[in-house]
Amino acid sequence: MEYLFGDKKAFPYPKPEDLISRILELASEEGDLVLDSFLGSGTTAAVAHKMGRRYIGIEMGNHAYTHCKVRLDKVISGEDKGGITKAQNWQGGGGYRFYELAPTLINQDTFDEYVINEDYDADMLAAAVALHEGFAYQPDGNLFWKQSVGNENSYLFVTTRHLTAAYLDSIRSTMEEGEYLIIACRSFDAGLDKIYDNITIKKIPQMLLSRCEFGKTDYNLNIVHPPVYDELDEEDCDE
Repeated sequence: MEYLFGDKKAFPYPKPEDLISRILELASEEGDLVLDSFLGSGTTAAVAHKMGRRYIGIEMGNHAYTHCKVRLDKVISGEDKGGITKAQNWQGGGGYRFYELAPTLINQDTFDEYVINEDYDADMLAAAVALHEGFAYQPDGNLFWKQSVGNENSYLFVTTRHLTAAYLDSIRSTMEEGEYLIIACRSFDAGLDKIYDNITIKKIPQMLLSRCEFGKTDYNLNIVHPPVYDELDEEDCDE
C-alpha cells in the first residue's frame, strides 16, 4: 500500500480490495448504501466508490485523516492504480463529504446540573439545537429571532441570554398572525412561558436531555461545522 500512503505506515493486515469487492457483489447493487463502522485504512469506502455504491465510513482514530481521506482523495483523482481499479476500469471521479463529530452539547456541572458545553459558540449552539429539534438553521437577514425554520410558519430562536418580559414583548411585536415561535434560552423570568399562546419558551438543557448524548468527550451524534477541503469539488460531493 506504499503507492497510497508513501512513507506512512500502512495497516499490518489491510483487507484485500478483491475480497471486499466480492462481498459487495454478493450483498449489494450499484447505488446501494454500504456502512463500515470501523473504517480503518478506508478499504471498504474505496471499493464501494469504485463500484458505484454509496457509503458511510466511521473512524475515531487520527488515520481518518492520514489514511482514509488520503486514500479516497487518490481514488477520486484517479491516482489509485491498485486493488480493483483495473478490473472496474476505474478512471477517477465522484466525491464525498467529510464530517467531524462535535463534542457533547450538554454537560453536568459540579452540582450535577445540566449545562451547555462551553466549547459551543452562539452560532454552533443555535445550529445544534435546531438539528436536534428538527428545524433548518437558516438565520433571517431582517428578523433575528427567525433563526431556524420549521414547518407551517414555525420558527426556533436560540439564545444564551436570560429572557425578560420586555425582551419577549419586543419579539412578539414583530410577529405576524399565524406565526409560531419556540425560544430556547439559558433561563427566563418566572411565568414568562405562559404569556403568549404562539410562543413557547424552554430552557436549552432540559429540552435536549432526551435527544442528545452528554458527558462524553470522545464522540457524539451532533454534527457541527464539517471541515472543508479545497481539493474536493463540492459540486461533485454526492456520497
